[in-house]
Amino acid sequence: MNLIVVDNPRDWPLAVPGVGVVTARAYLTDPAYGRERAVRVYNLCKSYRYESLGYYVSLLAEARGHKPLPRVSAILDLQTPNLVRLLTSDLDALMAKSLAPIRSEEFTLSIYFGHNVALRYEALSRHIFDLFQAPLLRAQFVRTEAAWHIRSVRTIAASDIPPQHQDFVIEAAQRYFSGRRPRAMHRHPSRFDLAILRDPDNPIPASSNDEALRKFEKAAQALDVQTEVIGHADLGKLCRFDGLFIRDNTFINHYTYRFSRRAAAEGLVVIDDPDSILRCNNKVYLAELLPRHGIPTPKTLMVHRDNVDEIVPLLGLPCVLKQPDSALSLGVAKAGSRDELRERVAALLEKSDMIVAQEYLPTEFDWRVGILDRRLLFVCKYYMAPGHWQIIHHLSGQRHYEEGPTVALSLDEAPPQVLRTALKAANLIGDGFYGVDLKQVGRRCCVIEINDNPNVDAGNEDGVLGEALYRDIMTVFVQRMAARRQLLP
Repeated sequence: MNLIVVDNPRDWPLAVPGVGVVTARAYLTDPAYGRERAVRVYNLCKSYRYESLGYYVSLLAEARGHKPLPRVSAILDLQTPNLVRLLTSDLDALMAKSLAPIRSEEFTLSIYFGHNVALRYEALSRHIFDLFQAPLLRAQFVRTEAAWHIRSVRTIAASDIPPQHQDFVIEAAQRYFSGRRPRAMHRHPSRFDLAILRDPDNPIPASSNDEALRKFEKAAQALDVQTEVIGHADLGKLCRFDGLFIRDNTFINHYTYRFSRRAAAEGLVVIDDPDSILRCNNKVYLAELLPRHGIPTPKTLMVHRDNVDEIVPLLGLPCVLKQPDSALSLGVAKAGSRDELRERVAALLEKSDMIVAQEYLPTEFDWRVGILDRRLLFVCKYYMAPGHWQIIHHLSGQRHYEEGPTVALSLDEAPPQVLRTALKAANLIGDGFYGVDLKQVGRRCCVIEINDNPNVDAGNEDGVLGEALYRDIMTVFVQRMAARRQLLP
């Protein structure tokens, strides 16, 4: 059932089969709407300010198990300028291309169900709509120093549509509603639908190889879960699913974080969740968190421009320098001399006001402990790349690399101290899917980092559990998706 909710039905002169128009007051107060189950609510009220009728339409729709557009989280996101800028940060190239013909210093773009009246703004309109998922949007752009920037994105009411745009809006709405088909119409209906997010063109090692994806899909199918692999252009598809499994490397200024945030806002079960991505992707955060809770780590110094001289007295040489958002051995450097240290620190501080310096602990391998739902899942030894001090050796940029071998062990074969420390560390982050990396030097057992969304590659991490590893991960999804529906697993 599709419902358009407006302040006054005269604000929306659209008649489409299967789409009802109702006042906000009726939707909020008529008990009949509360008894409906499968409802999509398109909230076109005049105001979404806190505690307004428009705000309560989306809030109560979520409480009733309906699917509102926009959700309350989207309403709040749009009222936070810094967050709007973060979420639109990778649209620079698209803005430059789309807005190149504009001669003025400001521009307003009206977006109706993902479309604009001018075809040349179609791609930009679609991207902004996918990010904020509100039926009617208005984006304000400003040009500074020959580059376009988004000043604001806000929702508009049906009554704000200019008369000359009304016919187009009706057409856009008709296309939108007619294009939305129940997900089971073209395939055998499954108990749950799970999206698996992956970029096949990623030049650096992704979280699962092709064979592992096939094993995840097989395990899901055995649990009556339909899977679909989606990519970075499929943000608008998320509302069709019950869960999202991210199988690409996650970063904050990256499409994976936007997908995670959107999925969480849509009420999907998402692994990994946006909070886990935020926490695990910043080494400064981890360097503060772990020692505070008694988790052993290498000797560490938070470095800024005023304390660079403290590195050598505290850590000695060689030492390891890390960008806060370093991952997959990128953004990590080893300094063996004072000259090399000054050079590398200066380069890293050009990108971030703070970096992390740690003592260098040479080992033959790192422990990797996989943890899901606050339970130990698997353990591996990640050996260093041949002739290199890291697990991954990037030979030329990001496209050529060598990896050391991975050896899976049973949990009984790993030192209890390693397992205890890893589980304690991961539990500080949440109940998601984590890979805790540790070094063992003599009696010392130190956490190097906690990775959200850790690798599961066929032939590596599944070396002991085999098919059971994929089944265990999919079972957690089923349990959580069932809990969201208040069903027994």
